Amino acid sequence: MRRSGQSHHEPDEEEFDTMRFLPRRALWRLCACITPLLALTAAAFAGPAALAQDNAPQLEETSIVKTPEQRGREYMAKNAEREGVVTTESGLQYEVLKSGDGETPGRRDQVSVHYRGTFIDGRVFDSSIERRQPAQFRVNGVIPGWTEALLQMRVGDRWRLVIPPQLAYGEAGAADIIGPNETLVFEVELLAIL
Repeated sequence: MRRSGQSHHEPDEEEFDTMRFLPRRALWRLCACITPLLALTAAAFAGPAALAQDNAPQLEETSIVKTPEQRGREYMAKNAEREGVVTTESGLQYEVLKSGDGETPGRRDQVSVHYRGTFIDGRVFDSSIERRQPAQFRVNGVIPGWTEALLQMRVGDRWRLVIPPQLAYGEAGAADIIGPNETLVFEVELLAIL
């Protein structure tokens, strides 16, 4: 109640709401953060049948989290269906993009290659092609998936490799660039045996 002679004072947004003992701005922020969390929690307990149709896509994106291994297995299963893709006993997949007529290297041979390495979503993590500098290394000095492929390639071949984690960098990943258990895709061209 207002006494006469006093002006009516409208509380600004920083004043405390006496009913809640928090600044109104803080209450709005709190509600904005909690509302989506409550919706996700309710959906988790209610099960998929209880999800509202218009909320389903948003909840699906946030509630279904696949591991790198799961995403890799799905990618490799789809890739295996493509024409020209060969899956070896070890799980390596390769596709011959261009056939060469040169020699095949041995395990201890030094080779020169051009390559582009990507994640299964297409993001490039390394590329000798973009650096315009072929890589040189010993065939048995690289990840097992590369070694297996190089031992079957001829000089002049260009292959697309899909390498599962156990033939790549496994649980350790590599240099804060490649996470644990990532399936990797490489386009490799064998330029020369040195």
